[in-house]
Amino acid sequence: MQQLQKNAVSSPRIAVAGCGYWGINLVRNFAGLGALVAVIDSRPGVAEESSAKYQVAVRDWSEALADTAIDAVAIATPAEQHARMVAEALEAGKHVLCEKPLCLTMDQAVQLCAVRDRARRHIEEGFAYRNHPQWAKVDELLANNSIGPVRAANGTLAKQFYDPADIRNNPAAGGGALYDLGAYAISACNLVFKRTPKRVVAAIDRDPAFGIDRLSTALLDYGDGHATFTVGTQAGSSAWGTHQQLTVLGGSGWLRFNFPYAHARPSACSIELGDASTVGSVPTSTFNFEPMNHYALEVDRFSRLLLRHDVPSWPIEDAVRTLRTIEALFESGRTGTWESLPNEISTSK
Repeated sequence: MQQLQKNAVSSPRIAVAGCGYWGINLVRNFAGLGALVAVIDSRPGVAEESSAKYQVAVRDWSEALADTAIDAVAIATPAEQHARMVAEALEAGKHVLCEKPLCLTMDQAVQLCAVRDRARRHIEEGFAYRNHPQWAKVDELLANNSIGPVRAANGTLAKQFYDPADIRNNPAAGGGALYDLGAYAISACNLVFKRTPKRVVAAIDRDPAFGIDRLSTALLDYGDGHATFTVGTQAGSSAWGTHQQLTVLGGSGWLRFNFPYAHARPSACSIELGDASTVGSVPTSTFNFEPMNHYALEVDRFSRLLLRHDVPSWPIEDAVRTLRTIEALFESGRTGTWESLPNEISTSK
């Protein structure tokens, strides 16, 4: 399995806010890179535990923002706090890596674009799956016209989340299938098509007790191409990771992924390619990838980006587009009709 070496690059100085279920991944991997200088968590004893383990300072939020020795903050607090904390960090002159979702509404994401532009600081939404080399391979295959023009994509993500205390069952915290899982499917479809859909329609089933969408199926119309996906929070796997699949149909071939999105644990995965000579679903080529730590890849790339290395980055306008699509799908589920999306949304304020 791939590992980062401490001090492999001259590192920026990072504080991590939120040391819980997902935040501890950022803590561990920024520490492994030699970039972690402080941890922040409002819950008693949580930050202190990470501080003792990784020999870094404990700070409260305001102290970290005022500390000129801290270059950037990584935010992994509850989703309903993200918009406020991201804005405060940018306005304090910090670069920001915010765990997904960046925020809970399209309007909040538009506002954060404006704050970013005023502050002139870098901000990214932490969609760690995009850092996996299989997605660089997809870009290469599509650029080389290996399957012809993309005509369709189909994806699924599902896991059994029945615990009432799980934030995925709390609508106010960004719970539900579309926010938690659908965001991956929308992001991946936009990466494949290299644009956003023109209109969308959805069928949505809600849990009567939790109030979240527990099963959502969407059709995204890209004009000369279509994408479909189903996401469920009471279906599929009950193991440590979600059930995932993604296929891409091209004009002269196809791609099939066996683990396309987030890997809760580093796992081997592959992409199968079928060219115009294939029948059935038997591939002509298979591209295999060793287990990769998505968070390690993400924090390494983010750190290098802040050091002005030539590495990929994704603007938060992507979050605006994803949230715009999610909101349109919810409206479609309510009305039972297609919802049109504007070609672009102004993010200047």
